[in-house]
Amino acid sequence: MANDRLRTAMLAANLTPETLATKLDTHQKTVERWISDEERRPHRRTRHQLVRLLGVREEDIWPELASDPRPAETESELFHLYASRSAMTGAIWESLLNGVEREMDVLVFSGAFLVEQYNLIPLVRRKAAQGARFRLLVGDEKSPAVIQRAIDEGTPGGLEGRIQLMRRYLSDLSDVEGVEIRTHGTILYNSIYRFDDNLLVNGHAHGALAGQSPVMHYKQTENGPIWQHYMRSFERIWLIGKPE
Repeated sequence: MANDRLRTAMLAANLTPETLATKLDTHQKTVERWISDEERRPHRRTRHQLVRLLGVREEDIWPELASDPRPAETESELFHLYASRSAMTGAIWESLLNGVEREMDVLVFSGAFLVEQYNLIPLVRRKAAQGARFRLLVGDEKSPAVIQRAIDEGTPGGLEGRIQLMRRYLSDLSDVEGVEIRTHGTILYNSIYRFDDNLLVNGHAHGALAGQSPVMHYKQTENGPIWQHYMRSFERIWLIGKPE
């Protein structure tokens, strides 16, 4: 039997099988099979993305899931997992950057790619003029943590130079109200990029460049523990950072 509940929810959300498939990064025929056979349903993570897009609960579409004892709150924060930062398309970064309305927080050692590839400086100026707040944490190139990181990833001197370059870029924002820039010398276990309710966590692996390591994309949810976990980390480093 067809899943009329899913069909109706899609109509209400003005989503066709084609557009829904695009948003879920899957095939249109897969979505059509979910509609045509109520016993077919997406994997759990995809279901969480799907119901967020439709603005419904899982059990509204698949009533049998109402008795599922597994907690969904923690997993539902994870929106997408990218195999590496390099695997993220320019369109994804541009969407997140251009979508900032309230606040953007960044914790990196360098992060110069944001300026060189996505024209960060004029974007920050424009968004700050509209009332958005920016907190940007970059590395102190003279700190032991940065020097050791450069050695570990096989770029001694290179990372330090990239950080100096980023600090020079960011100096053009020193006169912008709503923009704060600080440096830090902590061990960087994760780079963090927060765009309003979107959070990217780029984990670091010993001996690998940041661009080669996975990125977890989280969406802020009510009392979401993962979001809070990483933002507490950001806040701790922000408090000890040195203003530029």
